[in-house]
Amino acid sequence: MNKGLLLLSCCAPCSCAVIEKLAGEGRLFSVVFYNPNIRPEEEYHRRCDENKRVCEKFGVPFIELEYDNERWCSLTRGLENEPERGARCSVCFYMRLKRVMEYAKENGFSQVASVLGVSRYKNLAQVNEAATKASLAVGVPYLEVEGRKHGMQERRRQLISEMELYQQRYCGCKP
Repeated sequence: MNKGLLLLSCCAPCSCAVIEKLAGEGRLFSVVFYNPNIRPEEEYHRRCDENKRVCEKFGVPFIELEYDNERWCSLTRGLENEPERGARCSVCFYMRLKRVMEYAKENGFSQVASVLGVSRYKNLAQVNEAATKASLAVGVPYLEVEGRKHGMQERRRQLISEMELYQQRYCGCKP
């Protein structure tokens, strides 16, 4: 059974406009929250709960995968002093996208997309490169979704305000 698209969400503020758009188009999709990079764990739960709230508003299934911060720390060890958009981000994106693609393959999703590159603090090309690499490793197609252009940033800001979404002040990884 094809469950459609699996959308990896890093947080509610980055994903809200994309979720609204895909739901409005009648797309068959679910949102997955796999963010073992977020620390402390209380922050992880706060962001996860906000993501659930957005999905409930738009009637979209929400999936939470395991919180395996120890594995993330192990994979990024030695990269703690990397700047934003540096080598640690490439490792992090690949780890998360690969795990989501494995889940998609095991659970009947036809493709994976993400909002990891929606924030202006992220390098979209870096996200897409990690996604291509993960897609080749797992065999699940990656769909690039637009979350910055064509009014998406403006709509994102409106939804954040309307829904009074919690907006974090950092990506998640605190070295």
